[in-house]
Amino acid sequence: MDLHKEVLEHEDELIYLRREFHKIPELGFKEFKTSEKIYKYLKDLGLEVEKITQTGVVAVLRGEKEGKTVMLRADMDALPVTEDTGLPFASENEGIMHACAHDGHIAMLLIAAKILSNKKDQIKGAIKFVFQPNEEDAGAKYMVEDGVLEDPDVDAVFGIHLWSPIESGKVGISSGPFMGSHENFELKVKGQGGHSGNPHTAVDPFLPLANIIQSVQMIQTREIDILKPTLIMFGQINGGTAPNVIPGELEVKGSMRYLYEGGDDSEECPEKRFERIVSNICKAHRADYELEFFPSNSTLINNEKTTKLVEKAAEDVFGKENIVNYVCMAGEDFAEFTAKVPGTFYFVGAGNEEKDCTYPHHHPKFDIDEDSLKLGVEMHLKSVFSYLNR
Repeated sequence: MDLHKEVLEHEDELIYLRREFHKIPELGFKEFKTSEKIYKYLKDLGLEVEKITQTGVVAVLRGEKEGKTVMLRADMDALPVTEDTGLPFASENEGIMHACAHDGHIAMLLIAAKILSNKKDQIKGAIKFVFQPNEEDAGAKYMVEDGVLEDPDVDAVFGIHLWSPIESGKVGISSGPFMGSHENFELKVKGQGGHSGNPHTAVDPFLPLANIIQSVQMIQTREIDILKPTLIMFGQINGGTAPNVIPGELEVKGSMRYLYEGGDDSEECPEKRFERIVSNICKAHRADYELEFFPSNSTLINNEKTTKLVEKAAEDVFGKENIVNYVCMAGEDFAEFTAKVPGTFYFVGAGNEEKDCTYPHHHPKFDIDEDSLKLGVEMHLKSVFSYLNR
């Protein structure tokens, strides 16, 4: 069974599919055209296909022999970014762009499904092909709630992200904590408005807010072990109407990430530490506050056993010298799956300076080295066979 040769035979279609999906980017839970194209493609392969979680699609391939069930996942949603690549297959939807390689993920999984659908006699067990909506805003959580891991029950899950920070031809894999927990927060600091010439008659919210922005940084370096990476970032401040008016309220928004299992209800978790500082600073300044956290995803933790299978497959596809031990603080809702069943998520390098494919994800000029697509397909195939037929 020469999987490498078979993938190469489908490379033209693989690139064609990626470009077709790149042209029609759609935001989370609005992937209507994308979903329909995927559904039809999988139906034409003779698979059991159903819609789930609004625009999600799940297809099941059952091998001729009994065995376990493995799940492969691709995300479908695009971003509210205006494309500036100049590509001949650039986005046709103004203000929306596949700036995170999800178009490539779809294409890779469809071709993997096509190749595997012709190998039922060689498959021991079942394969679920999952096309997930709204990855950018925790769509996996809703798929789990809707039963994506059931009927048949999933025993292991694998996922790939094409990744421009890693050079094309390399792969990033690591067991244990792999991608950061991520949640956003909104903080309102409430003072008392007044005239800037008479600040003693008001309660200026700028002072406590400035103090909060600086003071919470000590959580990362003074309260939590430096070997447990933690990030508290502020991204937006709103408030005020004029330079000579003390506003009654200021609002700040930001994000919190950590690369360990730290999100609990104890007083030691980062969220509780954050609120302790906010509360005491506001009290010192005679101000009030409102604080709300919006969880996006938990820490993505790769299972040791499934990761070893992926590493073995990567040795065959990339060569041992091109395997990079890699972790990052970016969030990924694939963590919802690995929290329930053993699984591994990993990065296939898609950066290439010669092809101008080095822009960061979510950038208007973001693009991938399309040579990485075939490597992703082969990794899907070898991971499946390694798990089901071991």
